[in-house]
Amino acid sequence: MITTRCAQVVIPTMAVALMLSILPLPEWAQMFRPDWVALVLIYWVMAMPERVGVTVAWVFGLLLDVAQGSILGQHALGLVVISYIVLMQYSRIRVFSLLQQAIVVFFLLLIKQLLVLWVNGIIGLSPSIGSYFIPSLVGAALWPWLFLSLRNIRRKFTLTKHY
Repeated sequence: MITTRCAQVVIPTMAVALMLSILPLPEWAQMFRPDWVALVLIYWVMAMPERVGVTVAWVFGLLLDVAQGSILGQHALGLVVISYIVLMQYSRIRVFSLLQQAIVVFFLLLIKQLLVLWVNGIIGLSPSIGSYFIPSLVGAALWPWLFLSLRNIRRKFTLTKHY
């Protein structure tokens, strides 16, 4: 359960990620947009697994679905699946180097992207499969910077023990 002090940091960072996800970009830059919500969620689940988990993933997934005008629940499904995987493996992922974590994040983002692709396929949309891998690569490349930034925010507000 998210405590008040924790919510004062987690919710604003997730809201910023949500805003970055719906920020208008030029047509050529659309396919390079990382999945900001998933990246920030992965960090918070990994950093505070006792407070941020599947429920937060579901809520922000539904908000992302509404904000992007997509099928209700498709992003929520993807975020719940990756948050569950991180919850099951967070103690292992924490001890990895940032490069190893970026590789894990790439595969987590890829799982989410493939779930969204699968839901789109079920409803009859057939997007370019190649464009689904690029946001995962960009997200993995941004992971070290995002990890260090969010860790500094978490430490500034002394939310949990340092690891």
